Amino acid sequence: MTRRLFLPAAAAAASFAAGAVDPTVEVAEKAWAEATKKGDKAALEKLLAEDLTYTHSHSGTDTKKQFIDNLVTGAAKYEVIDYEEFNTRMYGKNTAVVNAQVKLVTVNKGTRGNAHLKFVHLWVKQGGRWQLAAHQSTRMPN
Repeated sequence: MTRRLFLPAAAAAASFAAGAVDPTVEVAEKAWAEATKKGDKAALEKLLAEDLTYTHSHSGTDTKKQFIDNLVTGAAKYEVIDYEEFNTRMYGKNTAVVNAQVKLVTVNKGTRGNAHLKFVHLWVKQGGRWQLAAHQSTRMPN
């Protein structure tokens, strides 16, 4: 099922049925993007699973702590996360896979850059909330 980002949660919740996409996954995805852009440590601590594997398009992999620390210290910054395509698939009630295509503006160790990526996010519902357990991205040709 393909959905455009982001339906208002209340309207989406009204149409949620068994087998349909849980609208709160999209809310969590949007919250991840906002917290990542802001370097919001408190929000990221809640949104990211303890055992997060965050694999960047340059093939480097971060743990939850490394990802958050890089954003908080300014070693890495995401200025823009612009979703062009967005698709969510549910696997039961506690697992969701998001496939997205995004344009990013980043600052990495002081160097500003643009990226056009496809990524996969694996979301798991733990303790009553969605948490990002895995991120894998691939650069697209410009």
